[in-house]
Amino acid sequence: MTEDRCRLVLIVPDIADAADCATVVGDALRGGDVASVIIPQYGRDDQSFQKIAEALVPVIQAAGAAALVVDNSRVAGRVKADGLHITGNAEALAEAVEKHTPKLIVGGGNAMDRHHALEMGEAQPDYVFFGKLDGDIKPEAHSKNIALGEWWSAMIEIPCIVMGGTDPSSAVPVAEGGVEFVALGKAVFGEPGQAAAIVARVNAELDEKAPRFEA
Repeated sequence: MTEDRCRLVLIVPDIADAADCATVVGDALRGGDVASVIIPQYGRDDQSFQKIAEALVPVIQAAGAAALVVDNSRVAGRVKADGLHITGNAEALAEAVEKHTPKLIVGGGNAMDRHHALEMGEAQPDYVFFGKLDGDIKPEAHSKNIALGEWWSAMIEIPCIVMGGTDPSSAVPVAEGGVEFVALGKAVFGEPGQAAAIVARVNAELDEKAPRFEA
């Protein structure tokens, strides 16, 4: 575990078949250190989503990562996930924190600016997420999210995750801002056959270039 520098968070791709999805994610996790894996519902009904989450959670946990289900506490409970990722506003995040901690990790995002981020921080979540889960639309991470992450990490003790871009190397500029976690989706899963190699490469780049946290 590389706790003394920025670590990788993966966002599960939209793959309809539960077994295929678990295989792809499992392959990526073989590439090296991943702190957590976020599992979005992608508009599926609860039954279909639960089937995918049931296949994913044991694979994620066996790799030593935390499995975080997006916005669905019922499914999170049924599949014994480690936590909940809330995409709603500060109120939704506060409600989830009150209801589910410390049994589950509860964090979330959608903080568009410093004011909203601080509102989310008041709920004392386990982390705050800067960016959108599907916000990896350009090779680089969004400059606004990098700036928010850098500001937050310098000011606030609650860890943050910043969304990266479609280029795996986008993790490095995010890490250089001093944040605890960088999230990658398409950068890792755009070519599923290369996912393990990409995770290994990102970890190697972070080992080399990411600043170290003070103990």
